[in-house]
Amino acid sequence: MKLLEERILAEGKVSAGDILRVDSFINHRIDVSFSTEMAKEVKRLFSDTEITLVLTVEASGISIATLVAQQLGVPLVFAKKHQTTNLDGALYSEPAWSYTHQKENNIVVSKEYINAGDKVLLVDDFLARGAALSALAKIVEKAGATVAGAAVVIEKEYQGGGNALRAKGYRVEALAKILKLSEDGIVFG
Repeated sequence: MKLLEERILAEGKVSAGDILRVDSFINHRIDVSFSTEMAKEVKRLFSDTEITLVLTVEASGISIATLVAQQLGVPLVFAKKHQTTNLDGALYSEPAWSYTHQKENNIVVSKEYINAGDKVLLVDDFLARGAALSALAKIVEKAGATVAGAAVVIEKEYQGGGNALRAKGYRVEALAKILKLSEDGIVFG
């Protein structure tokens, strides 16, 4: 998505530790109109695919996943990074390493919100090494549902997560693919 690449170049900031900060418009301060356009693009990319549910992991993926679910006319479920008191009963659970936070989280989803037969689109803001999306895919499969695909705003292709997911047979669509990221600049794929 050319508009996204232009916005990343204009407002994105590269930080130490191979971090691209787009918190001015995607995952802290959110440009809702722009995010709606990204959600429309995800809908277009998956127009040939039956989707009954959108699944993401808290927290920064929720905003884009909400808009994608709205565009698709399906519910959104988000996996929580910790079991909370308002989650009682049976849960699906998977460990997922957080690249951003440099720690492992045990993500959980109530079994009542993913059903066998669901066709689930995984959505997130970033794809680096693929741990979060892999964990979500395992939860979907434990539920007897099908991963319809994965949509991400930004894929850091050089970190291999997207290619690993594709090698497992998952369809992965990224609105922007970064081939190289450094303080000297960003190279898009």
